[in-house]
Amino acid sequence: MKFRIVTDSSANTFSMPGVDLVSVPLKIVTAETEYVDDAALDVNGMIDALQQYKGKSGSACPNTEEYLQAFEGADRIFVFTITRNLSGSYSAAVTAAQEYECAHPGAKVWVADTLSVGPEVLLHLEHLCEGIRCGETFETLSVRLEQRIKNTRLVFALKSLTNLARNGRVSPVVAKMAGILGIRLVGRASDEGTLEPLHKCRGEEKALAAIVNEMKERGWCGGAVRIAECQAKETAAALKRRLRMIFPKADIRIAPCTGLCSFYAESGGILVGYEGDMG
Repeated sequence: MKFRIVTDSSANTFSMPGVDLVSVPLKIVTAETEYVDDAALDVNGMIDALQQYKGKSGSACPNTEEYLQAFEGADRIFVFTITRNLSGSYSAAVTAAQEYECAHPGAKVWVADTLSVGPEVLLHLEHLCEGIRCGETFETLSVRLEQRIKNTRLVFALKSLTNLARNGRVSPVVAKMAGILGIRLVGRASDEGTLEPLHKCRGEEKALAAIVNEMKERGWCGGAVRIAECQAKETAAALKRRLRMIFPKADIRIAPCTGLCSFYAESGGILVGYEGDMG
């Protein structure tokens, strides 16, 4: 049996040690340029260009054929996509899974709508990789992952809302006011996989306090935390210090945002995936 993990690029990683992982890129699109979210993308260059750009921008999901190419050669495949409420990536992956299983008798493809993006997805990947290395079966891992998706969370703090406004996720008026007043939007991925605003905080300190409170209220008891930062290393480090004051031995890791996550987080933003009460 050949195991493979396939993600779209919202997972914020392009490889995992010791496992076969294929990342299928989303694209960030403007009227002038298309940015392919892969390991070769100049993320900082894209961020700078989008800050200067005045037109509409959005993202484009992988198609069915791209997923089929990513599946080729494996017969036990786990697929993780960005929440279906932000992209058609999940639907394309499901269609590809059905076609692949029909064309390859005996192959099995498990597709997860993660209901999230970025560092929360990374937590699932890490858990899956550990299970594969330990020799667990496809069926056992599938069941465990279904449950695990219910017990992880995502919270975020955004300094700029420009790109969200340009692709219709928030009101342009709200985005403009946030920039003028120095407001940071703190929100979370809802249980339905939508972006749910929670607080409008004046300044970084209040935003970080709101993140910590949200995590505690949603069941964080010292479990693993993954922080993805977009040109916000100091903010991410400050959050890590706050969390370590509560649980000094908590497994907390920070990594830069890749392309798609940078598009949503924008400069100064952070995305935080964490384990809730794992029961």
